[in-house]
Amino acid sequence: METRRGKWSLLLLVALAPLLFASCSVQPSTAEAEEPVAPAVAAAQSAETVAAEGDSGARLRAGEDWPWFLGPRHDGTSAESELLETWPEDGPPLVWEMETGTGYTAPSVRGHRLVLFHRREGIDPESGEKIGFEVIECLHAATGDSLWTYRYPTAFQDPYGYNNGPRCTPLLTETHCYTFGAEGKLACITLDEGREVWKRDLHAEMDIPDGFFGVGATPILEDDILIVAAGGQPNSGVIGVDAATGKTLWENVGKSTWDGAKTDSRLRPTYEWTGEEMVVSYSSPIAATIHGKRHVLCLMRQGLVSLDPKTGEEYFHYWFSSDSYESVNAARPVVVDDTIMLSAAYKVGSVLLRVAEDGKSVTEVWRDKRNLLTHWSTAIHHEGYYYGFSGRHDYEATLRSIDAETGEVVMQTDGWGRPFTDLRQVGRDQYRDVVNNTIIPTPFYGRGSKIQTGDRFIVLSEFGLLALVEATPDKWEEVCRFKPPQMHYPSWTAPVLSRGYLYLRCEDVLLCYDLRPPGS
Repeated sequence: METRRGKWSLLLLVALAPLLFASCSVQPSTAEAEEPVAPAVAAAQSAETVAAEGDSGARLRAGEDWPWFLGPRHDGTSAESELLETWPEDGPPLVWEMETGTGYTAPSVRGHRLVLFHRREGIDPESGEKIGFEVIECLHAATGDSLWTYRYPTAFQDPYGYNNGPRCTPLLTETHCYTFGAEGKLACITLDEGREVWKRDLHAEMDIPDGFFGVGATPILEDDILIVAAGGQPNSGVIGVDAATGKTLWENVGKSTWDGAKTDSRLRPTYEWTGEEMVVSYSSPIAATIHGKRHVLCLMRQGLVSLDPKTGEEYFHYWFSSDSYESVNAARPVVVDDTIMLSAAYKVGSVLLRVAEDGKSVTEVWRDKRNLLTHWSTAIHHEGYYYGFSGRHDYEATLRSIDAETGEVVMQTDGWGRPFTDLRQVGRDQYRDVVNNTIIPTPFYGRGSKIQTGDRFIVLSEFGLLALVEATPDKWEEVCRFKPPQMHYPSWTAPVLSRGYLYLRCEDVLLCYDLRPPGS
């Protein structure tokens, strides 16, 4: 991409967990690492009130946790129902805000604990020189009070000029927090105190070609196995890690998968493995049960791979990649029943695949290179339609609804709905509406993010605009919108909704809004 708003815009908000150096420091606790303990891998808590711990006496309300990337179902949907029907002109009540370090990760919430993974700059105590730290910080979800902080040094520098913070959202169980940092530091720490359980430096251990923007694919937890898109050569693109000890249980994906694979490219109808290519991309794995069999689905740089989560055995693969070297796959696969929808920018488009009953192959239901080209924001399936942001660049992007059966574009909107000539830019994320002679925030969604709750979407534009929208496939009806003054471009972090609190983050701020009606 040619400019900061065009060049290589890739939301790296997926949850990857940093491996910690031996010199990691825990604040306030400085105890030795614990003996490995099997983590509790319980489902996200729901429909209960959790008492706060620590200095604050605040209590959280009933509702859902949001304990990992894209929420409890890994798909950007929420079961929260007791929410405001509309918002005041200046937005719902702001509960608390925090100035953050850099990064593109979303916070994760379990019970009263909110964990933010970001980068702050500091001073090396030994050399006295400036140094970066990747910071795992636990806050009280209702008050923003800090409960504990864990940090370790990092030297990551984004080669394209984007910020140097982590890209991957924390993964929280009832007892542990897993993170994957921009340099490939994978770590497990306790959720109650932030004590280190184990740590690994995957880039030091493995042959991993550098990615365009550092590490950016979120690990997931399947039973007691942490599934990590590590990107190692020749055949360790994906690894299964014992969540309790950090030891590798299996590895797969790479040369054995793609060497000799048929592609859809006229330039290279058969792929020849070089041993130097990037294996991983920026799409987070997802686990699903299809025809009674458990699959881990990983959209790698070359395409989709399905693996047995227990053994790493491959079930099937499907080529899905751009002809352009300067390209990435970043949106997560969307699984509905026995179908898998993939989408990518860089002239790739979308495809709907149907998994065979034996789980060992797929067939195309439809494929279209123009209907939906999601850059990083994963589409959401709702009542027979996919809703997703399409476009590689901010001002060309539209939000679209796609008929799941046919792949047909049913509706699209840029969030403005009027000619661009009606606007004159007058400042950062501000325009003059020349028709009404008013100053308004950037009215476009761009390559936004969203949460689906009931028959509505909460939409966050990449310019920091927030909108509440009716989820109907043939007509886009906004209920209301407002622009938090603290939010600005690039607002690439996916919003989070837990127990009635909406959390928004851009590069330097985290906001908490209360979406519950008064008295609820």
